[in-house]
This record gives sequence, C-alpha cells and structure tokens, in this order.
Amino acid sequence: MREKIIQKAGEMFLNLGFKSITMDDLAHEMGISKKTIYSHFKNKTDLVQQTAMSMTDFIVCGIDDIVALQKNPIEELYEIKRFVMLHLKDEKSSPLYQLQKYYPKIYTSLKEVQFECTHRCVAKNVKRGMQMGIYRDNLNVEFVSRIYFTGITSLKDNGLFPTEIFSKAELMDYYLEYHLRGIVTPEGRKILNSIINSNKE
Repeated sequence: MREKIIQKAGEMFLNLGFKSITMDDLAHEMGISKKTIYSHFKNKTDLVQQTAMSMTDFIVCGIDDIVALQKNPIEELYEIKRFVMLHLKDEKSSPLYQLQKYYPKIYTSLKEVQFECTHRCVAKNVKRGMQMGIYRDNLNVEFVSRIYFTGITSLKDNGLFPTEIFSKAELMDYYLEYHLRGIVTPEGRKILNSIINSNKE
C-alpha cells in the first residue's frame, strides 16, 4: 500500500503541486481513509519527502541504465532527455517552485542528489566523447558537467523561461542542441545534425 500511495501522490504532486494537494485529496482520489495514509507516513512533509525521493531515485536509475548501454555519447544525451521528459510528463514549473518555497530542506537534498547524478553522467559522457573524437579534446570536464547542470536547473525557472513562451519539451531540445554545438568536433556535428533532422521527421 505504501508504494501505491507514493505512486499516486507523485502523479498528483506533479500535476497540481506539492502545496496544493492535501491528505484529504489523496485519500479521496485513492478511495482510502486518511488513517491508512498516516499509518505509512508521519505527516504530509514525510509523504512529500518520500515521494520526491522515490521519483528522483526512479529517474536516476533510468539514467544509469541508459548510460550502461554505452551508446554514442550524443545519442545518449538525447535518450536521457526523452526518458526524463516521458516520466516528468512535461512537468509544470509549479511543483518544483512549491517544493522550493514550502519544503526548502527537501528541495535542497533533492537538488544535491540531482547534481551528483547529472555531474557523474555528463562527466562520463564528455570523457567518452573526447576519446571518440566527437567532442573537442580541449574541454574542461568539470566545467562542462557543472555548467550543464546549471543550465538544466535554470530551465525549470518559470521566471526566466515562462511556459507561455516555451514548452518544456522545446526548452530541452534548444538546450541540448546549444550544449552540444559548443563541444562537438566537425565529426560530432555530423552525428548531431543527423539526430536533429531525424527528430524533425
């Protein structure tokens, strides 16, 4: 039951925000009593924390699985983007903003996990791309992996990138192309252009 509650809470939090959803809403949606929820979670903060961490763990494991396939590094980044977009369901900016505003400790610990995962994955990606000759050989791996994370994090800021102007899917495409065009060699550019063209079809 605990896993079912986390799964349903995750869906509702993503769609409507962490602050907006009450324990009553969740109980009603699942057709169970609040008492049942409280038998698994101390309070709403506990539920938010467990749900946010569960969602993050799922994404991190999925990314690690994609990295383990050892695809071409450029394809790998597009594959990760597709996976994340699929499971965050074009996540609105509001859930993240609400998490940051009302549950700052949870938000901070979540960001640390996301940074660790992104940094590790992008650093490996850059090193492999350099070895294969599709990324420039003079890149500072630490800088590239950190600036990549900074950019991805900024995309979620609705003040900087309002959803009225950009959809989340568009933003991710723009950002990935922007990131890759800065680091590819002429050989890598051919692969990148081929992926972009096939995505347009």
